[in-house]
Amino acid sequence: MIGNLPEPENDGPVALVNGRIVLPKEIVTGKALLLEGVKIAAIAATGEIGVDTRRIDVQGRLIAPGLIDIHTHGALGHTFNDATEEAFTAICRENARRGVTSLLATTITAAIPDLVACLAFSRQWIGRASAGAELLGVHLEGPYFCNDQRGAQNPAFIRNPDDGSADLLLEHHEVIKIVSYAPELPGALELTERLSRLAIVPAAGHSCARDEDVQAAMERGLRHIIHIWSGQSGTIRHGPWRKPGLLEASLLYDALTVEMIADNRHLPPTLMKLAYKCIGPDRLCAISDATLGAGFPDGARFELGGILCEVNDGVAMLPDRSQFAGSTTFLGQMIAVLTEQVGVPLVEAIRMASLTPARVIGVAGRKGSLHAGKDADVVILDDDLSIWCVMVRGRWIAGGHLGLGDNGDT
Repeated sequence: MIGNLPEPENDGPVALVNGRIVLPKEIVTGKALLLEGVKIAAIAATGEIGVDTRRIDVQGRLIAPGLIDIHTHGALGHTFNDATEEAFTAICRENARRGVTSLLATTITAAIPDLVACLAFSRQWIGRASAGAELLGVHLEGPYFCNDQRGAQNPAFIRNPDDGSADLLLEHHEVIKIVSYAPELPGALELTERLSRLAIVPAAGHSCARDEDVQAAMERGLRHIIHIWSGQSGTIRHGPWRKPGLLEASLLYDALTVEMIADNRHLPPTLMKLAYKCIGPDRLCAISDATLGAGFPDGARFELGGILCEVNDGVAMLPDRSQFAGSTTFLGQMIAVLTEQVGVPLVEAIRMASLTPARVIGVAGRKGSLHAGKDADVVILDDDLSIWCVMVRGRWIAGGHLGLGDNGDT
């Protein structure tokens, strides 16, 4: 229990009253969000609340769907590559405290046995009850990347998808939701088809692809692009001819969904505004790309895939400042960036971090919005968009002003 808030699964039906309910297209006032067990029961007029329903007055705050981060690597010195109970617990707990109710365990490029170990551990973790964000599956980021666009990925582990290693990874296909790779590499088109058949989202990233490579991959099933402007080829000149790259494809093709790191560090507001204008909130996902430096102060140093990194000016970098090394900002903190720096309307900013990513990975039937029958994943926000309380599948996980250090864990 957090303060006087009950556990819905133990105390019967609960109504969140006196709040502003954030739906995908509007904010509703004068109604209550009814929760029963692990599910959302209804949005109803306060006069329709039954006498046996416990009322919780949220005092005018925003009632929003839980956020879904489909690209997050770690936090507080841990990564999902660690494949340990300590690491998964710490990352999922901290994300829940920050407003993320569901996530994908996102790997960094590593040796194939290490990635297999992460997949095997994730299989054991999925479905477990825990005081943290729910793990929906795995996002394999790599190891099939263009070396020139690798960013902070360790070059020692980068490989091509035609070397047979995909067989080992895809033995765990049932837990994999996304695989990110460079579509121009040898064997990439065959990998795209294979992922599509297995209902895994084929995603392009850390790529030197030209427009024709992207089109060829789209014909085989490519449908998602990771972190726009980061690890992406752009237009080059080949003699007198201009050859578009992955960036231009990300902005142009309506058949693609696209991720954006909205930490106000990886991209300046002008580029975020351009992505929002070209792609729109129904295809553009906010993601954190948080690494194990998330939650650490400036100056903290850590290793990412064997590469030394440090937190500088609120973002992870290589020590020589030549490359970013992932974000240190949680997805919940990015809603304010989208609204204040990019000018995205609040309902759309929240949609970009909830329903849109839910659609990308095929879980919108039970996640991503406050509709009856969906999981009771709820974030209650103050006017400044700081977290007041978080519920994951009917259980209160966190409360209080996290920016002031109030943990609020049950």
